[in-house]
Amino acid sequence: MKKSIALKKIIYLVAEDWYFCSHRLPIARAARDAGFEVVVATRINTHADCITKEGFRLIPLKIRRRSRNPIRELEAILEIVNIYRRERPDLVHHVALKPVLYGALAARITGVPFVINALAGLGYVFSSGQLRAKIIKLFMRLAFRVLMNRPNSRVLLQNPDDQRLLIESKTILPGLTTLIRGSGVDIQRFIPVPEPEQPPVVVALVARMLRDKGIIEFVEAAKILRQQGVPLLAVLVGTPDTENPTSISEAQLESWQSEGWVEWWGRQEDIPAVWARSHIAVLPSSYGEGVPMSLLEAAACGKPIITTDIPGCREIVQHEENGLLVPVKDPVALANAIQRLIENPDQCKGMGAKGRKLVEEEFSEAIVVKKTLGLYQSILEKRRLAVI
Repeated sequence: MKKSIALKKIIYLVAEDWYFCSHRLPIARAARDAGFEVVVATRINTHADCITKEGFRLIPLKIRRRSRNPIRELEAILEIVNIYRRERPDLVHHVALKPVLYGALAARITGVPFVINALAGLGYVFSSGQLRAKIIKLFMRLAFRVLMNRPNSRVLLQNPDDQRLLIESKTILPGLTTLIRGSGVDIQRFIPVPEPEQPPVVVALVARMLRDKGIIEFVEAAKILRQQGVPLLAVLVGTPDTENPTSISEAQLESWQSEGWVEWWGRQEDIPAVWARSHIAVLPSSYGEGVPMSLLEAAACGKPIITTDIPGCREIVQHEENGLLVPVKDPVALANAIQRLIENPDQCKGMGAKGRKLVEEEFSEAIVVKKTLGLYQSILEKRRLAVI
């Protein structure tokens, strides 16, 4: 009888260091505490210290999310191949579309024993009806079928809509998908506090400043309400993302602020303090999300939510219970929903309480970490049994 093989090394492959710290740090920390050697391969921007102070080994990547240069993309794939050959990980955890595709290919080339491909929402390509998106989607599905339908891999999804789409389209085999809803929220840090006095009612949108996040619809809704004399302060919290083609420029954000329609607070490190200053959370996203972290955090802080009726967003918002769902790209419907909550503060408080309860029961960081470690351990057990 052969000795069982313990899982020793895990590599997290993530495009951006800030995204690892905001969405995967608790899971990596738990993996470290469970005895794994944790290695993080990512493009380094401003969060290297956040990673290294946890005792994780950091490997810089040159990968760029926005790049479409074939030579540069081939270099990115070869870079990952070389890392996997050198490090010989027992498990790799790829996060987001480009790392998933490139990492899965590199893992196949180098024979990595086990692979987790985590997709936080299928995004524009899978949700859009535009011809360009449909063409890209055909190639994406082919790549998914070739790279991810392997017995040693799992596709990790955040909402059942995405899981159902991939299975029903025969892109991924049913037994190779795992559903873990969201990235988890720290319910000890994000807590309800007494609301600020009103008027005005502070309506906040916390996200990267992208058109796909519904920023323009939010500004249009704020214009409608301000012109009607509704007492609100519409706030944008976040920064442009130059690696994303739908990013809104700083000049545009400053222009909206100077015109008096919204306030742009820029990047804020203390998000619980943002929600403590706010009454209502809004995210009118126009493409499929995983489960948006900003909405999870808002719900944990007891805020009623207005968001669009799309995959991921409707996972955290139960219509008429802890918030309202509105159609995509409809600033009038969004304005009406905001006005309704402004005019019904008692309903807002009830919705906020239900949102907090929902996060505690289904979306807390502890729940997500436990399920993810359980996935790691189930893979380890399969490997142990395979060598006995």
